[in-house]
Amino acid sequence: MEFLNAVRTCFVKYFDFKGRAARPEFWYWMLFNVVGTFVAIAVTPDTWDSETVVTLFDLAIILPGLAVGARRLHDIGKSGWWQLLWLIPIVGPIVVIVWWCKEGDGLANRFGPAVLTPAPGAI
Repeated sequence: MEFLNAVRTCFVKYFDFKGRAARPEFWYWMLFNVVGTFVAIAVTPDTWDSETVVTLFDLAIILPGLAVGARRLHDIGKSGWWQLLWLIPIVGPIVVIVWWCKEGDGLANRFGPAVLTPAPGAI
């Protein structure tokens, strides 16, 4: 999955917490968040507060971010509710990030069929 396809998929599945997401979809979404934050800071007019613009951007992408995070956890057989570990200081975020980095087993699970990522250069 390419960057623009991943971002488009996350916006199309804005409220979709069902199914699975491959690692490229999730990590391209995270890259979009970082780049979008820097762009929001860079294009903020001098008369506005950049924190306000970044906050509005974050509010616009929080739901698709939670959805793709849940779908990513589904790919490794875990419930999306495990994202709540993020609220536990230090250890929680580390555990969730490690799970997000894990590769799916490539088999169907209770969350749906396996997500196949095409080989680089395919499509």
